[in-house]
Amino acid sequence: MLGKPRYWPYVWGENILSPPEHERFQRLIDRRATGYPIAYLTGERAFWSFDLLVTEDVLIPRPETECLVQTALDIIPKGAKWRVADLGTGAGPVALALARERPNCRVTATDLSAAALRVAKRNARKHKIGNVAFQEGSWFDAFRPDAPANGMDYHLIVSNPPYVAMEDPHLLEGDVRFEPALALVGGPDGCDAIGHIAHGARKHLGPGGWLILEHGYDQGKQVRALLGELDYCEVKTRRDYGEQDRITLGSVDIW
Repeated sequence: MLGKPRYWPYVWGENILSPPEHERFQRLIDRRATGYPIAYLTGERAFWSFDLLVTEDVLIPRPETECLVQTALDIIPKGAKWRVADLGTGAGPVALALARERPNCRVTATDLSAAALRVAKRNARKHKIGNVAFQEGSWFDAFRPDAPANGMDYHLIVSNPPYVAMEDPHLLEGDVRFEPALALVGGPDGCDAIGHIAHGARKHLGPGGWLILEHGYDQGKQVRALLGELDYCEVKTRRDYGEQDRITLGSVDIW
């Protein structure tokens, strides 16, 4: 609200808000009282090692998604020059974290929403991350003929797709009431996008390439079964900070 760092009120606690600042603060409090997300009020959210700009056009990054980043980093060797794709990037948390931690990799970040991509690009500029290319389109349709990695197999594809079931009552609670449904709802059982990505990724992963998916706490078994049916190898599920199934991954056979 004041454009100051978080420690500022503690250091300069004797400062009194001006009338315009007080009025704006009260408006924010009133809006927060309706349940409107703090991240949208402040315009930013902490994720991984940086603060990301967020707007109503993007899903608010969650701590659970840091587990998706960590899983990918456990697979990508340090110094590797891998080609990585982040499908449905939103504000860019996963793509930008991977690009920063593995600066020799080339990351392609896609999203169906042009507005979301504008936010992601702003975050890339803010944090001076240049090894990410942003492409607009629905999942693999974003790999256009002029896309930087087109015609080349990816070493890794990651995604935090919409995975909430259409009738899930949680859609009527908390922050998700204000977030874009496009980034949340994954069809009747929540797995429509997951299934589409799992099928399509095999056409874009090179031998030994990996697919890593975030999903709901109760979808691990279903996603493992899906990857097994599609002949992915080394299929496994990792848990999040709350010890819930959250990340499932599998690789394409090297033969």
